[in-house]
Amino acid sequence: MPVRILLSLYLFLLPFPASAQAGDPPVATFSIVAVDPATGEIGVAVQSKIVGVGSIVPFAKAGVGAVATQSFANTGYGPLGLRSLEAGLTSERTIEILTADDPLRERRQVGVINAEGKGANFTGEECHGWSGGRVGENFAIQGNILAGPEVVEAMAEAFETTGGVLAERLLASLKAGQEAGGDKRGRQSAGLLIVREGWGYGGVDDQFRDIRVDDHETPIAELERVYRKHRALFPRPD
Repeated sequence: MPVRILLSLYLFLLPFPASAQAGDPPVATFSIVAVDPATGEIGVAVQSKIVGVGSIVPFAKAGVGAVATQSFANTGYGPLGLRSLEAGLTSERTIEILTADDPLRERRQVGVINAEGKGANFTGEECHGWSGGRVGENFAIQGNILAGPEVVEAMAEAFETTGGVLAERLLASLKAGQEAGGDKRGRQSAGLLIVREGWGYGGVDDQFRDIRVDDHETPIAELERVYRKHRALFPRPD
């Protein structure tokens, strides 16, 4: 039996992570998972009308990929999704594994990208509108309870046309999504996660930048302000 089929079967046999409770609020948001093949950086950027979105949505591992779990988010998707990518399965197959036996799959939304820049996303049929996504070279964008499809289109265009390091491009994508209407309910929190092998604090892990704005009137602008301070303190030769 091919190795990938064996790995797939192994992942299916793992205990499925606990589902979000029916009473948990939806993480109505827009996010982008992306890679920079030139530097090896992998990242997630997200904004939502919920407090502390940075502690719920983003997961990433250097050399492996990234996962964004949202709507009625299942945070178990993060570790299991990264394990699947690390085993060599595609982003599409990873999403199939994550959602296959999830009783709340139609209320989930998830974006996945591997270290080679191949992305995929999934939007359950019960996610509140407008909901959907866009996949392109080195990125996947997804959102729910948005002003409309123009939000993800604006995010994609900004990512594709902005220069600079990955963090700069992810922030530009978030800003463009907000300017196109963003989350219909408003804005509250945002997060930016960038991983790169050996570039964490002290060089002992891959957590390069992990910046969160948990409650703010203009969370993306605040996230960018904090990012500038973080980059000044930990410049690293980008």
